[in-house]
Amino acid sequence: MAIGAYPEISLGEAREKRDQAKKQIVNGVDPGDFKKTSRHMVKKSEEGNLEYIAREWHIKNKHRWSPNHGALIIRRLELYIFPWLGSCQISEISPPQLLEALRRVENKGALETAHRVYQICGQVFRYAVATGRTNRDLTADLRGALPPTKVEHHATMIDPTKIGELFCVIDGYEGFFVTKCALRLAPLVFVRPGELRKAEWSEFDLDKAEWMIPAEKMKMRLPHLVPLSTQALAI
Repeated sequence: MAIGAYPEISLGEAREKRDQAKKQIVNGVDPGDFKKTSRHMVKKSEEGNLEYIAREWHIKNKHRWSPNHGALIIRRLELYIFPWLGSCQISEISPPQLLEALRRVENKGALETAHRVYQICGQVFRYAVATGRTNRDLTADLRGALPPTKVEHHATMIDPTKIGELFCVIDGYEGFFVTKCALRLAPLVFVRPGELRKAEWSEFDLDKAEWMIPAEKMKMRLPHLVPLSTQALAI
């Protein structure tokens, strides 16, 4: 049985490990087998904790998300779950323990984030069930435990006069030229602000009056063709 190499293992530590091995032999225990079993149990314990499983789940699913969204998911776990539950065996976590972690987020005034973290945890627990690391998704026991978020609908303009006033304000904008162009394009192409802001020249075919947004920039991960009006082409 190898105890370790000097000087990483001091003579004092080597003698102590030797004496422990002798005691194990006296008790009918093979020191080599005991060492292997201990390493296996440590590894099994690490692979069963919440953080290990959550990171494994994240790696296996990150191809489904945009890089920014994938980074946001793991960051939320790192901020709000791992510090308190990351080292716990996922099969031993109780609903009140998870609720306590979510309450910390809620008490910061970030109720919507608390709901997002709750949803992420549900996906992690269901993955753990599927891979045999726990028996059930305990987030089901927490349904209704968090207060519902207040949905705020942003009013849209339906009065032609008001829309005309908005266009006049945009035309009078005296800031950056590129920003003014983006403001003028927005009501003509009906895309998300991020898709417009990240547009590249290579995506446009002005001869065909088309803008092809690639799949990796779209929320649904599908390419999106935007026809360009005469006014959009002029801008």
